[in-house]
Amino acid sequence: MSSTHRYRPTIVTFCVLAAMILSPDSRQQADEADAPPVFASSVVDLGIVVSDLDRSVAFYKEALGCQEARGFSVPGNFAGRLGLSDNHGLTVRVLTPGDGAAKTRLKLMAFPEAAGAKTDQRFIHSSLGFSYLTFQVTDLSASIAKLKKAKVKMVGESPMPLGGGRFIVLCRDPDGNFVELIGPMN
Repeated sequence: MSSTHRYRPTIVTFCVLAAMILSPDSRQQADEADAPPVFASSVVDLGIVVSDLDRSVAFYKEALGCQEARGFSVPGNFAGRLGLSDNHGLTVRVLTPGDGAAKTRLKLMAFPEAAGAKTDQRFIHSSLGFSYLTFQVTDLSASIAKLKKAKVKMVGESPMPLGGGRFIVLCRDPDGNFVELIGPMN
């Protein structure tokens, strides 16, 4: 071939390029790549209605090692207008598993004047909805010692090896909700 030979696209090349440009899948992928993020944070807060607020806060702080952050109150009429309650106000106590901007927040609240029905928590499949919390820990041995000191019973055959030097321990909070702790045994 001479150095003056130029590449000349064929009709097949044009058809392939046109199909790529006009294809709904490629347009959607391009639109998704250019779209701004949907979420302002990758952290999800979790609201938990408990039967005894002080007892539950003590469990999450003393037995698990969570830290209490600034909580808040919601007036009954505002909660009712939002559809969160039937005009019952609430006080929310916030607990976090650590410091830093990107941290999970457990929002604990109780309604002593409007007690809710307890769900079946025998197993995680017994009721629909959220079934358990998982905390990743740096030293499962220390976490087990905290649980024992707080007189929290472990569920099943805990700790169980997961592989990769990690183990899992299951326990329950004061309302019977499952809590998993996962980490290395130091």
